[in-house]
Amino acid sequence: MVTGWPNLSNPADDTFFFILGISVTLLALNTGVMLYFVFRYSRKRHPQAEEVRENTSLEIIWTVIPMILVLAMFYVGWKGFVYMRTAPPDAMVIHVTARQWSWTFDYANGKETNVLKVPVRKPIKLLITSADVLHSLFIPAYHIKEDAVPGRETHLWFLPDQLGSYDLFCTEYCGVGHSDMITKVEVMPQKDFEAWYTGKKAEAAEEKKPAPKGPAKKAGAAPEAGEKLIQVKGCVACHTTDGTPKIGPTFKGVFGKKETVIHNGQEREITVDEAFIRQTLLHPEIDRVKGFPPIMPSQQGQLTDKEIEEIIEYIKELK
Repeated sequence: MVTGWPNLSNPADDTFFFILGISVTLLALNTGVMLYFVFRYSRKRHPQAEEVRENTSLEIIWTVIPMILVLAMFYVGWKGFVYMRTAPPDAMVIHVTARQWSWTFDYANGKETNVLKVPVRKPIKLLITSADVLHSLFIPAYHIKEDAVPGRETHLWFLPDQLGSYDLFCTEYCGVGHSDMITKVEVMPQKDFEAWYTGKKAEAAEEKKPAPKGPAKKAGAAPEAGEKLIQVKGCVACHTTDGTPKIGPTFKGVFGKKETVIHNGQEREITVDEAFIRQTLLHPEIDRVKGFPPIMPSQQGQLTDKEIEEIIEYIKELK
């Protein structure tokens, strides 16, 4: 839910209202002239038709005026286009990656999140690409939209001038999970954003967290890191952690479970272990769990070996 609404005023909106004003005015004039002619030259009033001669002055007027209006609309539209495509020099640059079916936002300091967090009254420039198919980033509150194209980087910018939480979603049909490709733009006070950006709050929380009771876990990848990764990388768009199947199998209780998979068109039974999870992440086309569509994208190049280990450790913990 939107908790605020920005004060929108930019050339793009000016262009819309300018063209709308001209359109409404022409509609009113055309309708008025049409009604006048229907009444003034009705058959009842003029039973005998009369020849109407050409009028050079009238021809010039209704040619020149529309030309001026079209040129005016082009000029206003061009100003809006230049405004939208030219980010201020001090804009914060954030890289955006769209994938089926989630968003990932990468910041200059290496932070990565699936929610776009930005400071208030700071211009934001988004560099957008796609990891798989065509998507389209849309933030209705700021009247901005830009395609996310595989193998290509597009961009847009906006000024978050009011605190609040605003919807961000995909407007290009991109598969069965398209309707779930929704996240938020969180506009934060400058101090709160800096604390989040530098990680001070997280560090303080870790310092205050009591030491876990019970036997110590063996050294290795932390399950907590894997839990964060499946959120950031968009795994939860297809998989759940509560045991409920979604577009893909649930993560809960899957480790060590026997599954029937499709391999080269043939069914076979496997046990879900570390090797199978790793293979599924990197080469999902080899073995597909029976009953689920073959839409799992390869994470090769998207996940490091360390991140794969962290995800595996997290899945192992979901008993």
